Amino acid sequence: MAHDINGIDISTYLVKDAVRAKAFYRDVMGMRPTWEAEQGAEYTLNDGATFGIWQPDDDSFVPSRGVMFSVDDAKAAAEHYRSRGASIDDEIFESPVCFMAFGEDTEGNRFILHQRKGATH
Repeated sequence: MAHDINGIDISTYLVKDAVRAKAFYRDVMGMRPTWEAEQGAEYTLNDGATFGIWQPDDDSFVPSRGVMFSVDDAKAAAEHYRSRGASIDDEIFESPVCFMAFGEDTEGNRFILHQRKGATH
């Protein structure tokens, strides 16, 4: 139906400094932008999902939470991104369905490296 929600087109975090944030996601997290502007960028991930960052024109920035980046091995991914300069907590949290490593970008936005148990990519 015309009014049904079909999915999520993009999940976007606000940033304080677009240049610094784009460098973090490019140089530390290894993401390549599929669209880029002075105030932000979008990254289309391997599964087709899109993640974006945007520096607002005003002072409306607030740190965000909630993005879980899918990885095959949370522990290995945490070690990899830590070695590249990312702030990733030492502890890997295990739930009945997943493993999670909690991190933070240069802007104070929290993210999770998320590994589903039993999932194959």
